[in-house]
Amino acid sequence: MSDAPRVTVEFTSALRNFFPALRRCEVRAHTVRDAVQALEALHPGLGAYLLEDHGALRHHVNIFVDNDLIADRQKLSDPLRQGASVFIVQALSGG
Repeated sequence: MSDAPRVTVEFTSALRNFFPALRRCEVRAHTVRDAVQALEALHPGLGAYLLEDHGALRHHVNIFVDNDLIADRQKLSDPLRQGASVFIVQALSGG
């Protein structure tokens, strides 16, 4: 996927509790799904943590592209442009 746009991915510190090696990184990806697949290759198990068995984004996870919440939580088809900023957030709950 060398012709794919290069994007920067950042994570909340809450995700680092489960994946301590997570750091800001760059991946090449045409879509949000491509980015998640690239991240899974770098951090095995991360994809399963972010996605349901059928491939949709889990309810406790949000992904932002250039500060906008992605529109397609089911197929993750939101396109990525060169230099885009992707931010993956694990929702915190409790009381």
